[in-house]
Amino acid sequence: MFYKSQLRGTILRKNTERKLNPTNTDSEWNAILENEAEANQYAAKCLAVCAGVGALAWLFNILGIFIIPAKIMNIGMPFTILFFLLPSLLCKVTKGTPLWVKYVIVISGIISIFILSSAMPKHGVLAWAVPLALSCHYYSKKLTSLTLISSWILFSASIYLGMYIGEGDLNLLVTEPVIENRIITGKMLYDASLFFVLPRALILLGLSSICTTVAGRTRRLLEKQIKDSEERQRISTELDVATRIQADMLPCIFPAFPEHSEFDIFASMNPAKEVGGDFYDFFMVDETHLALVIADVSGKGVPAALFMVIGKTLIKDHTKPNVDLGDVFSEVNDLLCESNSEGLFITAFEGVLNLVTGEFRFVNAGHEMPFIAKSGGPYEAYKLHAGFVLAGMENMKYQSGSIQLSPGDKIFQYTDGVTEATNAAQELYGMQRLSDILVKNTNKKPAELLPAVKADIDAFVGEAPQFDDITMLCVEYLKTMDV
Repeated sequence: MFYKSQLRGTILRKNTERKLNPTNTDSEWNAILENEAEANQYAAKCLAVCAGVGALAWLFNILGIFIIPAKIMNIGMPFTILFFLLPSLLCKVTKGTPLWVKYVIVISGIISIFILSSAMPKHGVLAWAVPLALSCHYYSKKLTSLTLISSWILFSASIYLGMYIGEGDLNLLVTEPVIENRIITGKMLYDASLFFVLPRALILLGLSSICTTVAGRTRRLLEKQIKDSEERQRISTELDVATRIQADMLPCIFPAFPEHSEFDIFASMNPAKEVGGDFYDFFMVDETHLALVIADVSGKGVPAALFMVIGKTLIKDHTKPNVDLGDVFSEVNDLLCESNSEGLFITAFEGVLNLVTGEFRFVNAGHEMPFIAKSGGPYEAYKLHAGFVLAGMENMKYQSGSIQLSPGDKIFQYTDGVTEATNAAQELYGMQRLSDILVKNTNKKPAELLPAVKADIDAFVGEAPQFDDITMLCVEYLKTMDV
């Protein structure tokens, strides 16, 4: 909690500085600041490792494995290790969240390398890459440039200082005769600058250009990732809204038509994505006829959902009393073909139950066969002519059929997401499992049957992802209507 409150405080302070760089969004700033807190922790760990390496080198020197003068090691190495460990102590106290911590970490690293390089000029050259490498963690070209300038100045100073107090690099004395132990003249300083400081500084400059490029590129990638994440979040929010809109378009209040005791109906849809292409519908065509529809749009996501809305609306608008269902689907098919640039199609089944006579007229457009349970008997698949899908081809003619229902008869209809549900072993749920679970639950009411089937599908699928919408509808004809 303390860490989070400190980080929030840092973010609030930094957000007041955003006027200096208005191109970054709040989320980008917050992400960069959170990265800085993590970078501080990682940088402190890296310097702690450097402290361990320094301590190991010191130990090897004491044991005689290294031959650096003991006086130099005993004076320079403790201070080097101290400054290497300072960031770890600082991050432990502050959790690395204050804005100034990164500067202290980089400065501590530079000072540590400066002491090491002054004491051992011959061995400390490569160590100057450490501060530059650490600065890359902050994704800031400005910080990397400041680190380069500071390192360059102290790097140059360490070479000259090493002539007086350090181990000494005899390579720096090649232009002068050695008198006593060390000779320090103006010409020597000039030669050292020209032949040693400048080349090494240029190497450092080349390394810094790489670090600056890495920092800048990584920051751009971070900002792009944040923008992509925001866009995904925006799309997800819009899809959530679309899902709610789609759900509101389907009849979802049960029991439906409480004023009608002649039938009991229940339906459900579980989309595989935020919005799906399956749909169901049921409505009263007139006072004595109940229509029920179930359909599956090809494809998934938003395009399928939009096509679903069109298909559902057209089917309901064209289903009228005394109009043959075959003619309804023929007309709907032609209308769907007119505005189908995406090449989508719909498998659909529609039935109309005469509540007075029990006659159930239906039409099928490439959809699954329904299961029918006669009063007192089990569910059995009812084979019917499949027909051609809607929106697949213009001028298609559809033929309707009929079956006589008696009180107590039930009709179960579904989409292919039921039978094609797949488990981790790539096995399909299939018609046989569906038939078995329906037979097992023959005596259940529609509102009890559908959850039982869905639970059986879930148990079969397990943790495997769902790739298709699962939609089911069941109606039970309870009694004839009195007229």
